[in-house]
Amino acid sequence: MPLRGRIAPTPTGHLHVGHARTFALAADRARGAGLVLRIEDLDGPRCRPEYTAAAIDDLRWLGLDWTEGPDLGGPHTPYVQSERTAWFLDVWRRLEATGAIYPSPHSRRDVEEAATAPHERSHGQAVDAEPIFPASLRPTRQERATAPGGVAWRFRVPDGRRIEFEDGLAGRVCRTAGIDFGDFVVWRRDDLAAYELAVVADDHAMEIAEVVRGADLLTSTARQILLFEALGWQPPAFCHAPLVRDAAGQRLAKRSGGLAIRELRAAGWTPAEVLTRAIA
Repeated sequence: MPLRGRIAPTPTGHLHVGHARTFALAADRARGAGLVLRIEDLDGPRCRPEYTAAAIDDLRWLGLDWTEGPDLGGPHTPYVQSERTAWFLDVWRRLEATGAIYPSPHSRRDVEEAATAPHERSHGQAVDAEPIFPASLRPTRQERATAPGGVAWRFRVPDGRRIEFEDGLAGRVCRTAGIDFGDFVVWRRDDLAAYELAVVADDHAMEIAEVVRGADLLTSTARQILLFEALGWQPPAFCHAPLVRDAAGQRLAKRSGGLAIRELRAAGWTPAEVLTRAIA
C-alpha cells in the first residue's frame, strides 16, 4: 500500500546515480499517497543555493514528481530546513524538559581518547566512522537550560536496549544502544539542530508515513526511533535501499567523478539510462 513519503536532498554537491535510485524508489512507493520534497540544508556553508536549484532540476529531469515542496507550496511549508529553526528549538525544549538530552562540551578528540576505536559489529560492518561515546563522559548532574546555544547537546541512549524494526527492503534490523551507537548529538555547538533531531522533527511535522533512504543510514534509524519514542511520536515505516557503488566497489559520494546526474545528462544519457545505471 502506498505511504506518504519524502525525498530529502542535501545541497552540498550535485546528485549522483545513487540518489537517483533512492529518490525514484521513494517516489514509486509513495505514488498516490503524497510525496514531499524537503531540502536538508543544515550543513553550514557547504550547502549552496545553486546545488538546491540543480537538485530540483535533476529530479524533474528524471521524471520525478512531488505533491508538496519548495517549488509547490502547501500546508507544511517551508520545506527548507534552514528556515525551520523555531520548530527545531521547540523540539529541543521538549527533549530537555524530559531530561533525555544533556549539554556535552567534549570534542571529538575527547571522545576518541576516552572510547575504544570503532570495530566490526555483529551485523557485519562498522556502523559509525566515530567511536562510541562513552558513558564516562556523561555529566553526573544537570541544570535546567532555557536555550541550547554554545555547546553541543547529546541524547542519552538507554545502554543495552535493543532497537528492532522491520525494514521494507532490509528485513528485520536490530541495533543495540551503547554497543552499535552511543549518546549522539541532537544540537550542534554552532547553535543548529543536528541531523537526527531535524529529520525526526520534520518527518513528524510533515506526516511522513514511510522514510526511504540508503542502507548506510540503518543505524541512524535506530537513533531516530529512540527520539520518536522520547517525544511520544509514532515512528514512520522505513525502507533502506542498497547502496550504489563505483567500479572499485566504493559507495558513491557527491565527489564521485563521472556518476553525477549532471555529468551523465551532459554526456547524452537519458533519464531511463541513468535510472538503469542506478539499479545495475
